[in-house]
Amino acid sequence: MNILSIQSWVAYGHVGNASAMFPIQRLGHEVWGLHTVQFSNHTGYGAWRGEVFGAGLIRDLVGGIEERGVLPRCDGVLSGYMGSAEIGDAILDTVGRVKAANSAAHYCCDPVIGDVGRGVFVRPGIPEFMRDRAVPAADIITPNQFELDYLAGRETTTLAEALAACDAVHASGPRVIMVTSLHTEDTPADSIDLLASGPDGRYRVRTPKLDISVNGAGDAIAALFFVHWKATHSTAEALSKAASSAYGLLARTAAAGSREILTVAAQDEFVTPSRVFTPEKI
Repeated sequence: MNILSIQSWVAYGHVGNASAMFPIQRLGHEVWGLHTVQFSNHTGYGAWRGEVFGAGLIRDLVGGIEERGVLPRCDGVLSGYMGSAEIGDAILDTVGRVKAANSAAHYCCDPVIGDVGRGVFVRPGIPEFMRDRAVPAADIITPNQFELDYLAGRETTTLAEALAACDAVHASGPRVIMVTSLHTEDTPADSIDLLASGPDGRYRVRTPKLDISVNGAGDAIAALFFVHWKATHSTAEALSKAASSAYGLLARTAAAGSREILTVAAQDEFVTPSRVFTPEKI
């Protein structure tokens, strides 16, 4: 497949495209990486250098790709953190151009808004843009629990509430939803759940909770889920493969005590995960 991934880029470490592109490539697919920023490192360090690119550059680069006559061969668009609503508009314009060229293409949006414990951490206007524009345009979305709650306009403390929230968000447009970092009343304290909901059913994967806090893991699992879903059109299979690979990646990272996820060193986890988690149908 050929995936157009529009995300941030860091020279050191692995977040945004620096986290999402290599797993897709390691699985044997081409990635057309379009960077919304070029930073020295991710902002979690508190200091970084670099530049945020404008929406005009995104449109210009997509225009150049279109001039090569290859948009009909683009199988999907993947997006993550959006620095501004203007960049979001450029991404949605790109999705429209790709789908006009290839009706079988899909759009996967990782609706980066915030997280439990941190709250909203994106610029003003971005949460509303995600809810009102990006998510309705997406075929697949990969929110965390905080983002699911925001998009659905309700709190999820039980599995039933999480499923109801998925129903509410499905009604706005996306066919497939994968919820990461889900912790409800029936999730053991030493575990973390992932929930996926699609036309072919609803599934949960429960993995051990690792004592680790790193940036970029969400970017990797969104990319993994998207390409596995594109390859199989199975919500259960995509969830199992993405969750297993992400767990293996994070387990290797935790064992090494690394502040950056070991995207390259743990690359075999993308192809043959050390531990495979079987999805439970709900």
